[in-house]
Order: sequence, then C-alpha cells, then structure tokens
Amino acid sequence: MDSVNNWTTLRAPKKRSEMRTLHDTPLELLQHTPLQELQHTPAETRLVATGEPRPEPEDMDYRPRLLDAALTESLASVGAVVIEGPKASGKTATARQAARSEVRVDSAEARQAFAISPALLLEGATPRLLDEWQVEDGLWNEVRHAVDDRQAKGQFILAGSAVPRDDPGRHPGPGRFIHLRMRTMTLAETGHSTKRVSLAAVLAGDVPTTPEPGLSVPALAERLVIGGWPAHLDLTAAQALRAMQGYIDDVCRVDVPRLDGVRRDPAGVRALINSLSRNLATPATLESLTADAAGADRGMKVDTTRGYLEALGRLMITDDVPAWKPDLRSRTRLRSAAVRHLADPALATAALNASPARLLADLNWMGFLFESMVVRDLRVYAAAQGGEVFHYRDNTGLEADAIIELPGGDWAAFEIKLGSTVPVVEAAAAGLLRLRERVAGRPPLALGVITGTGFGLPRPDGVLQIPIGALAA
Repeated sequence: MDSVNNWTTLRAPKKRSEMRTLHDTPLELLQHTPLQELQHTPAETRLVATGEPRPEPEDMDYRPRLLDAALTESLASVGAVVIEGPKASGKTATARQAARSEVRVDSAEARQAFAISPALLLEGATPRLLDEWQVEDGLWNEVRHAVDDRQAKGQFILAGSAVPRDDPGRHPGPGRFIHLRMRTMTLAETGHSTKRVSLAAVLAGDVPTTPEPGLSVPALAERLVIGGWPAHLDLTAAQALRAMQGYIDDVCRVDVPRLDGVRRDPAGVRALINSLSRNLATPATLESLTADAAGADRGMKVDTTRGYLEALGRLMITDDVPAWKPDLRSRTRLRSAAVRHLADPALATAALNASPARLLADLNWMGFLFESMVVRDLRVYAAAQGGEVFHYRDNTGLEADAIIELPGGDWAAFEIKLGSTVPVVEAAAAGLLRLRERVAGRPPLALGVITGTGFGLPRPDGVLQIPIGALAA
C-alpha cells in the first residue's frame, strides 16, 4: 500500500497410486483521522471521511471471482471475514471490491501505529480491510474485541498470505469470523471456459451436453504454464514462466525464512518444491519426497522435509487433497495418504523450467499437471455449493481423482483425464461404476470423467463426460 499519514484510506480496485500412465494416444488425437496530503491520482486512491459511501469502482480491469459472492454473504453474517490464500492470488483485489477503507498492516507506518495504539488500525469506514494482518500477532484479538464491542456485522476483512503460527493467546473467535480460501483463478474465471456445464446443475441431477469447447491440448499446455495468477493472465507463456520462477525464488529466500524465524535452507526448500513438482497429483510419502529432494549430493532428513512442508503449507504454496473416508460395503481398506498438489500447476512448470513445448513432449507429466489444475477448479466450484474435495484410493487399486462431498453428506465422484479417446474414458468410467457399488449408503449425485478435450455428453452407463473447457460453478 502507498504511504499516507492517516488510517482512513479508501482505494479504488487496482488492475488487475504413486504413478500411473496417461492411457492416451498421440498428440494429434488428443485434440486515522484528519485527512492528509495525497501522493496519488484520484483514480488510484481516494481519502474519505469515515461513513461516506464507497464510490463505484473506476477500474474495470478487475475480473470477477467466485469468492465475491461468498465474501458479500459472509460480511452480512459475521463481524469479520478472513480471506486466506497464497500471495498474488488476488485476495487484496477481491477484498477491495467490498471494503470501504483499508490499511496495509505490514507497512512500517502501520506497524509503528500498532505498537503505540493497536486500535488505530481498526479506525475507518467499514468493512475495513486489514491487509497482511498476520504480521502482527496481537491484531487478531484486537479485531475480536472490536467485533464484540460493536455488535455489528461486516466490520472487518482480514487478508493474509500466510497462516500465523499457533499462539496460545489467540482466541479462536467462534461466531465472529468466517474463513474463506482464495485459490488461483479457474478457467471459468480467466475466460477459458464456455461455462456450458454447471457443476451445481450436475450435482442437482442435470445431464448436460455441449459441443467441443475449442480448448486444444496445446492451449491447455499454455494455460498450465501461465496458471491462474491474476497478474499473469495477459503474459505470454515465456513471460509467465520467468515471473513464476522469480515468485518461487522469493518464497524460498524470503517468505519461508521470515515465516517464524526458524532457519531453513533456501536451497533445500527449492529442492523440495522441485520434488513436489515431479510428484504432483500423487500420494508421495515424506520418505520418497526426502529421497527425491536429497538426490545424490544433498543430505536431507525426513524431519527436515516435514519442517519445509509445514512452512510451505502455512504459505499455502502446497494444497494437498485429503483422503475420503466413506463407509464401504466390503472389507476393503482405504488409503489415508493425502495427494500432493501445489497452489497452481504453474508453480510446478516454473520449478522445473518447463515450457508448453516441453509439456507436449511429455504428455504423461502433463496429465498430472492437468489433473492438478482440474482439482483446483473443482475445489473453487464446489466451495460455491459449500462442498469439499477429497480423493479416493483403496488397497485394491481402485481410485477416484476427485470426490465432492456436500454439507449434507451427498457426494459425487470424478476421474480426470487429459485425453478424451474412447479407451481412456471407458476405463475411467468403469472405475467410477465400481466405486459406486463399493460405497455403502446413499448413491452418488453424479459420476463424471472430466477431459481435456472432446464433447460433453452422458454415456449409456450414466457416467458424464465433461470437457474442462466447458465447466463452471
């Protein structure tokens, strides 16, 4: 945030199984309070007295996010909303659409003010955005007390790119806070989906059909490299690759070391990110990640890997999918390991310096990257319905890449395949039908194979084929 000598600033929005084969055919078939002097133009920053209505946004470059509606609804429900997500995922821009004043808590001026009088940071038109709030350990309790004292909804938006370390003095604040997770942009949000297939409609029993959305495998390779980072959407793949490599360098050299004061080797953190990139969308164990990251010339212990993973998790760079635990009709044993994912597949391509051409030359690895991207999109779409995403694996080898479970316990299962050839979809559908027979209790709301290309249609067995380029919330 720009430096100003007050805390009542109002800003207009700114601009924007461990491995498996792809089972596919060659590429050609995959188709504060006195107002002070301002250093910025009115279009960028406005200062208003507390209580003035927020002007209409002047910057039309903001791309609507699915989290917008959840934020509005949450502010009407509780006193404070916490938006968490990896840095540069769009938290601040989204929060500014609803906020009437803001303060950048990690600025020198704000930290000095907090040390003198914490309440100064809370003064301003509401909802008040407290950006990067987690850098001040005591701010959470100050917000909680303010919410209690004011007895009003929609007072604060807390945005942060790191989960603060555990603090016995931090009260959990039940009934006062709602936590929202911001992930990188889905294909529907970036404009790369026709939105002809609604996940909500599918879960409600709709049987959609759609022509090919026109998103080819080479185009998907570009989207995997560029990712869903709002600032990268207008970049070329080469530009996005370089920018993402700088992002990873910052995570390893700056963000991880300053997270909690624990000394961690940036080269070791980078080696682990590389290993996670090679093992994306697999249930890689701590031991296998350690061995892979260590290589032939680096000593690394499992405890070291565990510490690095914890740090990356707090920064929300990792985004693992937990195992689903349904009741089964048989004595089949469930696998409980999480499946490894990063915040965006572009992190993996940048870590391993992989251009779109390299992905097209290694369709097997591209299949894992594609799975990770689809899982991210499903998590965002499912969250709009109050749902969560899990994976299923058991000791017989049966698996499903994504299980969506709704608050009432209803569920749907999806397999994710880069290709859309008949053998690929047939094998995926057969696995989903076996899963339906194995799970006790209520039947699934839907079974579907999400593909990189092809048409959207129902199969004779009832399994849906859904191209990712047509899917939306």
